[in-house]
Amino acid sequence: MKGETVFELPKTAGNPRNSEGAFLSLSADEIIFVYSRFVGKTGLDHDDSELYLIRSADGGHTWDKGRTILTKGEEQAMNIMSVSLLSMKDGSIGLFYLVRKSLTLIRMYLRRSYDGGRSWTDRKPCFTRQGVFVVNNDRVTRLSDGRIVIPAAYHHSGFLTEPDEDPNKGYVETHADTVFFLSDDDGETFRMTHKCLLPYHGTENAGLQEPGIVELSNGALWAWARTDLGRQYEMYSVYCGERWTTPQPSRFTSPCSPLSMKRTPNGDLLAVWNPLPKWNGQGRLPHGYPTAGRVPLVAAISHDDGLTFSNPLPIETDIKSGFCYTAIHFHGDAVYLAYSFDDLTGLRCRRYSLSELTAACDQAKEDQY
Repeated sequence: MKGETVFELPKTAGNPRNSEGAFLSLSADEIIFVYSRFVGKTGLDHDDSELYLIRSADGGHTWDKGRTILTKGEEQAMNIMSVSLLSMKDGSIGLFYLVRKSLTLIRMYLRRSYDGGRSWTDRKPCFTRQGVFVVNNDRVTRLSDGRIVIPAAYHHSGFLTEPDEDPNKGYVETHADTVFFLSDDDGETFRMTHKCLLPYHGTENAGLQEPGIVELSNGALWAWARTDLGRQYEMYSVYCGERWTTPQPSRFTSPCSPLSMKRTPNGDLLAVWNPLPKWNGQGRLPHGYPTAGRVPLVAAISHDDGLTFSNPLPIETDIKSGFCYTAIHFHGDAVYLAYSFDDLTGLRCRRYSLSELTAACDQAKEDQY
């Protein structure tokens, strides 16, 4: 199911990558989308980047050319990326984003806008701890009781030589633990809960990376994280995010690629991810090729709060590309999916009728992808 492409932002000269964005509706007609616009030479995660905002005044059908709202120079950083947007209790827009100060220091900050994203307050740190904390785009979540939860992957880091002030001498482990930062004062302060650790596996290197979270209808929290073990691993909290169960393999197969999930306006859960291929007779490229297994991109719907999901519905199937880091947004009767394509170098946004997408998921066949 292709939907309507409402914007596409491919790489260009001097702009080798556009990726990892988030939406926010400001009114029935106005929507903003902020994303990471890379302006360095390579477009790799540590390359020069800025935050860029585009705006729709007609409910998401058309979008303006946009403008830069924050540069790495203003942050005195290596780069800035991975945006989440949230409506704050004081009426402002909350802009959550990562600041990479060095190879061994990545933290999230919060700025607010009181004029629809045209200007922003000074930043506030969400994490006071030093270290490498990776938060995916469109991940910061407000619970029904008002608490804000930031799921983060904590990567151990250190220095190989002295003096340790030299940012070019650091190292970062690929293995990550999942942690959660909680705020009960609308983002003024955050505190970190205990770590979720992957049960020992002798063959894994990734640990629990790029976690996400959704609140279930009974108030429990359901979190997940990508691994290199062929599945998303899941964990639950019945303590509002204070304590978590031991991570276990979920029903979602995937390469080391993120899963995105949100609750729809009608109460269903919509999941978007990259499933693993069914190897017997499957012709598409496996994990390890340039696409890193991030094809196809599929969607599935749950009508029973995650107990069961529909069969996966293909959204993108081009084996020469890869698709991931999906931002999910509901506006009126539409759902917007914005995700990376062309192996992380471009951004594509498709608009769907939510009822039609739900029906298509319900009718999806097991072997469609």
